[in-house]
Amino acid sequence: MPVFRPSAARRPPYAVCAGTCAATILLLTACGSSSDSVTGAREVRGAATASAGVAGPQADGARGRAAPGPYAPRISPREIPALGPKTRFAIPADSRQALVVTGDAYDSSLSTAVLYTRDDPAQGWRAATERWPARNALNGWTDEHWEDDLRTPTGVYGLTSAGGLLDPPGTMLPYNQSPAFALSGEGFDGESLEGSFDYVIAIDYNRIPGASPLDQKRPLGQERGGGIWIHVDHDGPTQGCISLPEDRMRELLRLLDPAKKPVVVMGDAQGLER
Repeated sequence: MPVFRPSAARRPPYAVCAGTCAATILLLTACGSSSDSVTGAREVRGAATASAGVAGPQADGARGRAAPGPYAPRISPREIPALGPKTRFAIPADSRQALVVTGDAYDSSLSTAVLYTRDDPAQGWRAATERWPARNALNGWTDEHWEDDLRTPTGVYGLTSAGGLLDPPGTMLPYNQSPAFALSGEGFDGESLEGSFDYVIAIDYNRIPGASPLDQKRPLGQERGGGIWIHVDHDGPTQGCISLPEDRMRELLRLLDPAKKPVVVMGDAQGLER
């Protein structure tokens, strides 16, 4: 969520999203196999041979044994496309929902997002939504986020709570509705910031998982930034947050299920391929 600052090439913002997304006093730091089974198998195999009588065309004539059938290769579970081994390994084994946000480039504020789910771990991941347009921070991405660097932290983070100015749209996540999410002013490109925090989902970067998005505790220290949210797009880059169109925010809030331990996987395309 953006704390917007003056720039020679841009109109100065008049409202901030402190940390990485804050806008009001309360948001000053936001946005930026056993032997028995073997024996049993042998008994069943013997019984089947006795009941079969003369072996058929796939039998071993010398011993009356059934010949092995065609080899069936083991099918690996489907992986999320365009994620490298390091990124895939960072996704918790018990997570069954992953919002993948892929930046166009390391220094770009444009990105896309897709929600993936794995209801059956043996089958693997599948896309649960189409690809959505998204935005990230003004200066792009970073593997080491610091306060006011105007970059979005890369990595895999939990999604454990939500909130907003408006009523919850049927979400299963804990939801904190508060007037503290009201926002006004202009962003980096002179766009209106009003309604940006109508819906937000807290990203568990430098925060207490499960706490309200408005919570100010920063386990890594204030200098490492915080208040990184997913929020409503305002047609401009953020200070550190991820933004989605409002209808997609409502859809995402309805789909995320805390029982599935949802995470966000985010970074530039090249970085995610590591």
